[in-house]
Amino acid sequence: MRKGFFRRKVDTTLGVDINDTGIKLIELGRSASGYSVQSYATQRLPANAVVDGTLLDLEAVGQVLQLALSRLNTSARQAAVAVAGPSVITRVIEMAAGLSDEEMVWMIQMEADQYIPYPLDDVAIDFQVRGPSAQDPARVEVLLAACLKEQVEAREAVLASAGLVTQVVDVEGFALERACSQDFASFTPGHRVDGAQWAVDAHGMGIACGLALRSFAG
Repeated sequence: MRKGFFRRKVDTTLGVDINDTGIKLIELGRSASGYSVQSYATQRLPANAVVDGTLLDLEAVGQVLQLALSRLNTSARQAAVAVAGPSVITRVIEMAAGLSDEEMVWMIQMEADQYIPYPLDDVAIDFQVRGPSAQDPARVEVLLAACLKEQVEAREAVLASAGLVTQVVDVEGFALERACSQDFASFTPGHRVDGAQWAVDAHGMGIACGLALRSFAG
């Protein structure tokens, strides 16, 4: 059931932003002194390869991703990618406090038709407990994220075709929100990055940056 919208931490990762017009790719590192931009690249996609967040031409997207990777000249292979488009559903629901993950999974499955307008077998679902409910201390707020499995599988296939391992599958909106909370233009440029150019380009790399940052979360 759980497909990994909220996953484990690492120390170096690639943020892969696949949108309707192109791919934005960033290699982000983390050390005791903070975050560092090791390399980044953008590459345009052919028309209609991706439409409304749906990958229609996996081969073309994979080829463009490989080209972007070659420009990075990186050995990093762990990557974070996002799902987007109308099939992505996010909701905050309330559940009884003290439930185990397994009990929450069972409850979500039993009540899935209240939140998700697709057959459960066709959907990838994950959740994250946000904290106590403001209205009822005996309940907790749970962030539910779901999308069609084919959306997740298409992105995993594209990354695999470029030799990457999908470590994190996030929601595009979450990645952008995460990026907006950071002054990533101030991240330390690595030796392969022109600091002045990064200051100009950083804003447009928000989703890719937010994806990489998600990999560092606990």
